[in-house]
Amino acid sequence: MAIRLLTEQYADRPAFDAAVSHALLRRAARGEVPETLRLHQPGSIVAFGRRDVVSPGYHPAVEAGRAAGYEAIERLAGGRAAVFHPGTLAFAWTVPTSRPRETIKPRFEALASTLLAAFRALGADARIGEVPGEYCPGAYSINVSGHHKVMGAGQRLIGRAAHVGGVVVVNGGDRIAEVLIPVYRELDLRWDPATSGDLARSVPGVTARDVQAAIVAEFERRHGLEEDRIDAATLALAGELEAGHLSPEDRITSRRDW
Repeated sequence: MAIRLLTEQYADRPAFDAAVSHALLRRAARGEVPETLRLHQPGSIVAFGRRDVVSPGYHPAVEAGRAAGYEAIERLAGGRAAVFHPGTLAFAWTVPTSRPRETIKPRFEALASTLLAAFRALGADARIGEVPGEYCPGAYSINVSGHHKVMGAGQRLIGRAAHVGGVVVVNGGDRIAEVLIPVYRELDLRWDPATSGDLARSVPGVTARDVQAAIVAEFERRHGLEEDRIDAATLALAGELEAGHLSPEDRITSRRDW
């Protein structure tokens, strides 16, 4: 059965954007939606993980990101703080499964191998593996030339479904470093800013549209895709979940607005 492809984006409502993927995960676990791939260009945000939120430096880190022009949200998948901006592509792969915990590694492997093939088809010297000193490190990160991270992914599991989500950096890897330097300083996380890269470093002139087309083509070749739109029930549930992806300060303001 083909995977449903969704490309709508909500760059002006970053917490709602995360909530849409969260809603798809919940509805997939209930058997209400099929396997789904979201691909979209986000706004300028720092997406914090659960470990970041309980860190003593979380609130100063949020302010550091905002000082650089980046809003704060709480991410759906695991990991540490990651930066999204219009030069990146966000992806969210929702997989209904009766054994989400037992199939974590195969999903990571499938996602990484698919994106690796897409990047190589564009001409990038792409490789799977953690670069020493990279931000939000992971064994299934993708780098170019063995030095610069260009893709990171994490997973979120619930009863009968899994979410594999993350970011592809098409251009502006230097912008990510500029934001993460103060953010990671506040979170007391060590990393090497020189590891922050982008696909344009390996493929000059490549655009987000080029990268999205390459990813779609590779998913289509391996799994089959069927274009669709986000349905009303998912959007309604996302509206209910949106507040949970706001930073704590924004949640307080949101409650006052209610």
